[in-house]
Amino acid sequence: MEKISAIIITLNEERNIGRCIESLTGVADEIIVVDSGSTDATKQICHQAGVRFVHHDWEGYSEQKNYANSLATHPWLLSIDADEALSPTLRENIINIKNNRMTENTVYHFNRLTNYCGHWIHHCGWYPDRCTRLWHQGMATWDGIIHETLRYHEPHTDVHIDGDLLHYSYYSVNDHLIRMTKYAPLTAKRAFDEGKHCSMAGIVLRPMWTFFRTYILKGGFLDGKAGYTVSRMSAYNTFLKYTILRELYTSPASVR
Repeated sequence: MEKISAIIITLNEERNIGRCIESLTGVADEIIVVDSGSTDATKQICHQAGVRFVHHDWEGYSEQKNYANSLATHPWLLSIDADEALSPTLRENIINIKNNRMTENTVYHFNRLTNYCGHWIHHCGWYPDRCTRLWHQGMATWDGIIHETLRYHEPHTDVHIDGDLLHYSYYSVNDHLIRMTKYAPLTAKRAFDEGKHCSMAGIVLRPMWTFFRTYILKGGFLDGKAGYTVSRMSAYNTFLKYTILRELYTSPASVR
């Protein structure tokens, strides 16, 4: 039987971390939580669950995850966010694979299903959201400032595991707004550094296109009121991102 280290990074995740840890029962041979300074009950919940809890000052998403991976003592890494949990089907299928031979050049991915304000979103371009989260140590490292991705160091084979990674992303629309306000400037700055531009017409038209694509083309209307809200918020996120991008070009000295 292969052994798996589950890796989680946290900051004030008291309403999520218990569910995440519980879902790893039977899958993870060790659970490592790297925390960047929680002031809520995250640490106490982790200690009660008997997981390894390590404080590490925040370095950025990729750096934080790579540091956490370096603490693993088992050959296979399962990376999971604190607001995620393995569904029963996914958990059982990972256990079945674990009990059989896992090859070092194989990376495993599965679909992520997002819960938005109490509703599961099956459309809007949010599902299936394929995530690669299980791989052998040394095969890959995280890369990127936001929306980090895996950078592979060796040739690999992708294998899909049935079952959903349940993502409890937003408990309220206000949670979504807070998250957008946090990430939009980072996304805009990255676009600015890559030399991308946006005209005034683009600031108007791009959000309209985002809403149409999300709600109509990607079937957001099939998710009811939640789908409409997701589509509307996606449009606003586009507006926010490109408005900030345009502002960066009007005062580039302030961000270079």
